[in-house]
Amino acid sequence: MEATDRKSALGLWHVRMELAREKEHPMGDRNFGYDLVVPLTPDGTLDPEEWKKRKDDCRVRRFRPGEEDQIGKLRRKPGGQWFFDYGEGEDDDEIGFRLGEERFVVGEYVSVRDDEDKMRTYQIKIVEPV
Repeated sequence: MEATDRKSALGLWHVRMELAREKEHPMGDRNFGYDLVVPLTPDGTLDPEEWKKRKDDCRVRRFRPGEEDQIGKLRRKPGGQWFFDYGEGEDDDEIGFRLGEERFVVGEYVSVRDDEDKMRTYQIKIVEPV
């Protein structure tokens, strides 16, 4: 079922992304990932117009084993690049690779440059209305 086949009463969606297969994790790893609360267009892409209205509601939770969860917000730089912001300054920001073009649909893949400056790929596992 596509994200847009259902309606979100609040206009926001819960998206869960889990680490896809990589050299260090040949089977992927469901213990590394992100939970997002974001606005999506009918085709499943991030909705910048709705985001402008709901910035404070657009949340990110990064989870990794052995680490405290990082809680932040979905932000957008001038020019349109999306990123995850966990606090003051840019040292902890995580940049999404072409997040504005990606479809947040179950089974799709999204790449994020993490706080260790490593590009990692995640698979969308859940898209559900908030």
